[in-house]
Amino acid sequence: MDTSKLKPNDPRVTSHHETIRGKKYHYIVGEPQGAKVGTMLLVHGFPDMGFGWRAQVPYFMSRGYQVIVPDNIGYARTEAPEDLSHYTFKSTTADLAELARKYVGQDGQIVLGGHDWGGLVAWRMVDRYPELVQRAFVVCTPYMKAGAQYTPLEDLIKAGILTNFKYQLQFGGPDVEAKIQGRDSLRKLLNAMYGGQGPDGEVGMRVSQGVVFENLDRLGPSPLLSAEELDFYADEYARQAAPEMRGPLNWYRTRRLNFEADQELAARGPSKVAVPSLFIAASRDAALPPALAQSMGDQFEDLTKAEVDASHWALVEKADEVNSIVSEWLDKKTPSKASL
Repeated sequence: MDTSKLKPNDPRVTSHHETIRGKKYHYIVGEPQGAKVGTMLLVHGFPDMGFGWRAQVPYFMSRGYQVIVPDNIGYARTEAPEDLSHYTFKSTTADLAELARKYVGQDGQIVLGGHDWGGLVAWRMVDRYPELVQRAFVVCTPYMKAGAQYTPLEDLIKAGILTNFKYQLQFGGPDVEAKIQGRDSLRKLLNAMYGGQGPDGEVGMRVSQGVVFENLDRLGPSPLLSAEELDFYADEYARQAAPEMRGPLNWYRTRRLNFEADQELAARGPSKVAVPSLFIAASRDAALPPALAQSMGDQFEDLTKAEVDASHWALVEKADEVNSIVSEWLDKKTPSKASL
């Protein structure tokens, strides 16, 4: 089959709308070529949507997987509730577990993939629904165990810890959603987030600052998205009611809520993740440098680690390499539950 990356509204996949736990979700489904070997659920991050997995979907369809890729809550064609509790990992994992079970049943299992915020969702699905997840792979986002003590991000940054997350303070505040409204502004923001640069190397996003608004108009095209793809992203983001960025940015407003919701996980005490897992670091990821994952192995019974020479956008920048790493890892693993 044709394993080239998906195009906007690609006929190789089908588009679906489903009400899940009272919320309207949009997702795409790609059916496997030949005999089905399993079902794969792929979860995106910010500022992305299901289309962010465009280079992976056809590849894994060709490997025999049914591939399900939602637009996360707040994004594109999926609903963006006002209540922040819908954006917590506890809520989103429950949503995606229900979606997955529509395809594999109550006793079936999935291969789970995540990137960026979707990586944290994937890790929390492993924590909360280990019986559902046969194997999990995450690109860029290290596993973070549920904590027993809450520390505001502002305090960590002031202490010189997690300074690479300083941009999250801006994202969680009022400025980005207020200043980025309308399709043209959305397109400029997305172009900046995906690496567009100005004639003198100006950038539109710094992890130490956030969006550099004054540079957005002078940036050249992103090297990671074609004009058609960037237009598609802008069109999809513009589907949300103004301020269109509120839903995606709400993911940065849930730190305290996530801490509170995850206390049941923290109360379990020391235990290792039993689900066989793969972590792929991106060597040039400014927000999530590989060093963050240094001690990850201590948290897992079976963890494989790999690294690609890429920025945060490894899924498209080094798509073939990421796909090969995941595929080889899947081939080496023995299914933990014969219910696929």
